[in-house]
Amino acid sequence: MRSLLPSAHTPRHRGVGAVTVPAFQSYRRRHAGPASIGPNLAAPSPHPAPHSTPPTRLRDEHRVPRGPPRADAVVRAGRARRDGRHLRDRGRPVGQDRVDLARRGVRCARAGLRTGAGGRISAVTVQRRSLLGFGFAAAVGLTGCGENPSATRSGSWNTPSLPPEGGQGGAAAGRAPRVPGAGPTGAARPRTLSTALHRYMQPTAENPKHPTYPGAVVLAQVDGEPTDHLAAGEALRYDAGPVLLPVAKRVAMRPDSIFDLASVTKVYTAILALQQVDRGRIDLDAPVVRYLPEFTGTGKSAVTVAMLLAHTSGLPVGAKVTGYSTMAERWRAVLATPLVTGAVPGTVFRYSSVGLMVVGKLVEKVTGQSLDRVLRTGLTEPLGLRHTNFNPNTWLSATDKATRLVATDARSSRGLLRGVVHDDVANQLGGIAGHAGIFSTAQEVAVIGQLLLDGGTYGGKRILAESTVRRMLRNANAGLPAVDPERPTRTADHGLGLVLNQPWFMGRLAGPTTFGHTGFTGTSLVVAPERRMVLVLLTNRAHPNWSWANPDPARVAVANALV
Repeated sequence: MRSLLPSAHTPRHRGVGAVTVPAFQSYRRRHAGPASIGPNLAAPSPHPAPHSTPPTRLRDEHRVPRGPPRADAVVRAGRARRDGRHLRDRGRPVGQDRVDLARRGVRCARAGLRTGAGGRISAVTVQRRSLLGFGFAAAVGLTGCGENPSATRSGSWNTPSLPPEGGQGGAAAGRAPRVPGAGPTGAARPRTLSTALHRYMQPTAENPKHPTYPGAVVLAQVDGEPTDHLAAGEALRYDAGPVLLPVAKRVAMRPDSIFDLASVTKVYTAILALQQVDRGRIDLDAPVVRYLPEFTGTGKSAVTVAMLLAHTSGLPVGAKVTGYSTMAERWRAVLATPLVTGAVPGTVFRYSSVGLMVVGKLVEKVTGQSLDRVLRTGLTEPLGLRHTNFNPNTWLSATDKATRLVATDARSSRGLLRGVVHDDVANQLGGIAGHAGIFSTAQEVAVIGQLLLDGGTYGGKRILAESTVRRMLRNANAGLPAVDPERPTRTADHGLGLVLNQPWFMGRLAGPTTFGHTGFTGTSLVVAPERRMVLVLLTNRAHPNWSWANPDPARVAVANALV
């Protein structure tokens, strides 16, 4: 059931010059089961949702003791909360009298949103407990409150979930349990998050010439239960050129907007490869050439699968695939990419998209299926992720293409990029590659974070073995130097397909067990096991020009708003 009571509101934001940017939207949602994770849209989807799984209460004897090693802490915490920990309806359904009261409260609250001078909307705060405390008699009086439709559309609020009747509070009452040091809660946090999001929709000290992004979506959840889900700004602001679009032709950002994840794709590719490890088809410590004889070149026979996933193979950042007329020729060029001059495999961390391209091709080789097909059968269908895959223009409805797709580059020789992968190499490879190309929503990216936090299970379904997740989250590069000219403070700490403990994008959420990944288009996933938190920040910082701003300060600001 959708919660209905508004509890926080921030003013309408004004962007560059006289351009008005829609204020952020937010909502929180109750779930009856994993099938309800994600937007409930009527459009046909190639990814059917799974059957619901009955919720399971968290038993005290499964609590995680303090002080275990990184991977063990994450997996043991996940084991204690899997098989329904993310489910929110744990008590009796909310009674119709409470539903009616909530609806009346929303009408009254909406009536209080008055447009002031300069197009700003006055703040209204309605606390859940105070409204419910009025009782039924007071609720009857609320039925006369009017509604301001324009304020409802452009206003912003965060709506906490109503507890089930007879609930005991905490998670059982539909409210995520308070984690020590987890940061502001209630009305304070949405305002803090809204401030962080809107701050970077205009020039800042870090990016003085341009906004960091035209729009963004942030989703935070604790123990699998969403605490904040905000959307700000615009998904489409510029046409090719770039040319600023008239306000009427722009597309507002939505909580369920669909983004080009860029390098966050690497997390998905790593999971798909590790599934094949579980099935005995891939040995992480085996040389890549065992599976791909085309992986040729000086020194490359020493490169193992694990080195590709940990970015210690010695391969460069990118591959050169231009000038080839066929897809087969381009892939041969990828596999023949030479190591960086002087590189010795396994000795230095050097971020390499080529390495994950090779991993994606390796997955195709051992499964006999295309990577997008492996993604569907191995991950999105079992998890019920109906809006996650490569090349969204081939599976989205016309309505979703027009209203939910987030634009990236508008100055490319390819024209305005919307629903087409931003990464040039991935585009040359048909939009399907192991390093970039997956599109998804904040809600569905959060499912991936929760899957790893829970030790490889989600909704009662085992996706990865616990031992495999432990190895995935273990620092594979302990003691190694790192080479990253773009981020000199970056350390070598990296698991298999996952970045570990990097304050440059995790902010104060960084810690010994924190993991995640970033994407060039302005996307990021952060999982903080000690806080039982998953944070997804998706921005369109590449729209209209990726070189306008560095998204890392915004990533840090959003993470810090939750601490």
